[in-house]
Amino acid sequence: MREVRWASEEGEGIEHLAFDARAEGFFVESAVVGQRYGKGYGLYYRVHCDPSWRVNYAFLKVAGGGEVELHGDGEGHWRDGQGQTLKAIEGCIDIDIAATPYTNTLPIRRLKLAQGERQPIAVAYIATPDLQVTRVEQAYSCIELNREYRYEGLFRSFAANLKIDDDGLVIDYPTLFTRLPRTP
Repeated sequence: MREVRWASEEGEGIEHLAFDARAEGFFVESAVVGQRYGKGYGLYYRVHCDPSWRVNYAFLKVAGGGEVELHGDGEGHWRDGQGQTLKAIEGCIDIDIAATPYTNTLPIRRLKLAQGERQPIAVAYIATPDLQVTRVEQAYSCIELNREYRYEGLFRSFAANLKIDDDGLVIDYPTLFTRLPRTP
């Protein structure tokens, strides 16, 4: 198990994430203290992926607020914590939690893009701090294999080149997140 931290570049905020790679998949547990739309929040989340980086479980809880639980089958079918089918995110394999750079790791690793390759995908986007889950369009491109990828939020006309480490965890996400400790 390893632990990493990111600082928000948008305002006050920090995340502490525990990452565990096991034979049966990838497991994270994290706490985020952040600010969005001028309001502070605390977020706890857990995400489990199978060995192919497909999300099969996600749980998010905002301190003093709501929570959401998602169960995926790795084929794009989702249920909530009560077992209800979530048709709005049907076909999505990945999730994107707005408050963290961690969820960029999921499609980067799962897609296994060749250098120069680009892949548009639909993801289950989880807004923070209201935890609304919606389907959005994104794309990833491999700039330098296992080192740098381009993220495109097609649903909001945003793009950034992300540098990653050997585990696929983001080191630098320009304008949004920086890994701690900061290196010159």
